[in-house]
Amino acid sequence: MAAPATTDLVWKEIEKRSFAVLSYVNPKGRARSSGIVYIPVDRVLYVRVATDSWKAKHIRQNPHVALNVTIAKRVPFMPWIQIPDATIAFSGTARVLSMSEVEPELLETLVGQMIEHRGATDENCIIEIRPAGHFATYGVGVSLLDMRDPEKARGRAPVH
Repeated sequence: MAAPATTDLVWKEIEKRSFAVLSYVNPKGRARSSGIVYIPVDRVLYVRVATDSWKAKHIRQNPHVALNVTIAKRVPFMPWIQIPDATIAFSGTARVLSMSEVEPELLETLVGQMIEHRGATDENCIIEIRPAGHFATYGVGVSLLDMRDPEKARGRAPVH
């Protein structure tokens, strides 16, 4: 029996977090990944990066990306017991937007929520990530005991 992952439950978990691993492909076809801090707005994820960053350069050339969000799992009052993190994985498309391409209200939301406010100029850009297809989950919406059983811990939910 698969985990009871629903679209709303998965989005709720994504919206509680801000860190993920973004995977993309460089122009030579080699896979790359890097940690990102994202802000979810209306089921779209936004990331502020340097305009000349490798992420921005590679995504401009190939918009196909994958994202993995981890959810720490711990046994209350017994933190020494190791439990694997729950995960949410999905693919989607990304596009690089200059700051001037972002709607002013959205830009204020994005920049206002980021710790570092300075530098919201031409040296920065926004990567917009739109999930597609399905979320693949492990350990989302299940108990810690059920995480031991892959059949119970695995889940799948449409992104919309």
